[in-house]
Amino acid sequence: MGKILFWHRRDLRTSDNKGLYEALITGHQVIPVFIFDSNILSELPENDRRVNLIYDQLMEVRASYQAHGGDILIQQGNPIQVIPELCASLGCSAVYTNSDYEPYAISRDQQIKDSLERQGLSFHSFKDQVVFEPHEVLKKDGTPYTVFTPFKRRWLEHLQASDYQVWDSVGQLAALEQVTYNIPSKSDLGIVDQAYFLPTLAKENIDNYEENRNFPAVNKCSFSSVYLRFGMVSARSLVRASVDRNETYLSELVWREFFMMILWHFPKVVHSNFRSKYDGIQWRNNKEEFEAWCKGETGYPIVDAGMRELNETGYMHNRVRMIVASFLCKHLLIDWRWGEAYFAKQLMDFELSSNNGNWQWAAGTGCDASPYFRVFNPYEQTKKFDKNLEYIKKWVPDINEFSYPTAIVEHTFARKRAIDEYKLGIARSAS
Repeated sequence: MGKILFWHRRDLRTSDNKGLYEALITGHQVIPVFIFDSNILSELPENDRRVNLIYDQLMEVRASYQAHGGDILIQQGNPIQVIPELCASLGCSAVYTNSDYEPYAISRDQQIKDSLERQGLSFHSFKDQVVFEPHEVLKKDGTPYTVFTPFKRRWLEHLQASDYQVWDSVGQLAALEQVTYNIPSKSDLGIVDQAYFLPTLAKENIDNYEENRNFPAVNKCSFSSVYLRFGMVSARSLVRASVDRNETYLSELVWREFFMMILWHFPKVVHSNFRSKYDGIQWRNNKEEFEAWCKGETGYPIVDAGMRELNETGYMHNRVRMIVASFLCKHLLIDWRWGEAYFAKQLMDFELSSNNGNWQWAAGTGCDASPYFRVFNPYEQTKKFDKNLEYIKKWVPDINEFSYPTAIVEHTFARKRAIDEYKLGIARSAS
């Protein structure tokens, strides 16, 4: 075996990195690489906050490698072409990486694996971004769960300390090839510099998650989703921080893996309702109302606060995400796919499976979803979770000005309209 190419993707760290650990302990020199995937970049704006975050985090990864005499190679292009070319030019006989479970990644990796094997090279992927892969937690008959609670129960039954052990990849970095690369700048890669906010991953926020998680003004969410999305921490480390201590936070980690499992087993959810009985819903899809929702100009302060927070920062409090999603689908009768696509453009922590799963949950069309007749009342949600309007006033400072819009639709009317349309949609699908 020659050198090993270790391909970073959704694992922007050198510590507790399973695939990296496995590459390093082979005894062969390891060359780390990251590829800015042109297929993905072509669909994003040049100043995308997340691409800037990725680049900056890669510089942290590079510093870790350089501290041990190595470096990371950064490329741009289509990985299906770039990976085999790198193996040929660098003298690598194997590619090691961590598994990715989204449809595009599955197809991409299979094509690369096939290409490498035709050249007599090998491709190895490892479980790292999850505790259990989509095929590991199944019903006794081998079929996937579609309801969360029994999935969580089985997930916890499977959980052993070995599932969240630390992989000491940093302790093996002496196996790196001793080399320095010329690293492209952001401008070289066509990335326009854009400021972004990266919250601190604070242990106390995880410890106090149950107490604080529903109150947006407190602003003490775990903020772990963005770290998980880009693999700046391992899922294992967050399980270690919460198992036997914080069941509520641990449940959120299980929800993430539940939605990954759903996407893996049912890839149709990317574009379709999980429950086909809702295919008959006739969405209003009013473009002017959708634009008002996007801008945070619906006249519902809690909804507008959430959307303005999202547009300015790339984040939105978890409770508020449910409120704004329910509002779009139920109050405005706008297809959940429109909202999902907008969140995909804006969220720093965008992850396809979670975004899709949560939007279908809010719309009532997904697995184990909120029932269609559950329509969040934004006023009642405000009374419960922002009674002093602290969160609202922060993001909607014009709430008491004449310029602030009147409510885009009356709540009682919108609720009845939504329930009636869902009933009709179910009837249409059944006929």
